[in-house]
Amino acid sequence: QVQLQESGPGLVKPSQTLSLACTVSGGSITTVPHYWAWIRQPPGKGLEWMGAITYSGITHYSPSLKSRTSISRDTFKNQFTLQLTSVTPEDTAVYFCARSRGLGTTYDYRGQGTQVTVSS
Repeated sequence: QVQLQESGPGLVKPSQTLSLACTVSGGSITTVPHYWAWIRQPPGKGLEWMGAITYSGITHYSPSLKSRTSISRDTFKNQFTLQLTSVTPEDTAVYFCARSRGLGTTYDYRGQGTQVTVSS
């Protein structure tokens, strides 16, 4: 059973960088053909795909967030991370990590999510 667990600070100040990690257990992040994604849900809104890193380390980003987003991985820790720079209160959301088999496909595993609030 694959499990994903998000971790990181719950409060970030405006203009700072939001950093989250997703630790994966029960399966390797290098296993073909999986994509490891970050998605978020602002209060009262739907899910927003932010980006993903593939089993081979290739990254894909949402065009609207690309200039502020970076996804990387640590294969030894079986973990992938999200960095979102220059945050504003509009970046307040529940952030999830998830696994899929490609871009635009459904997620077969997802973490419980972590609330991140951007506020001074």
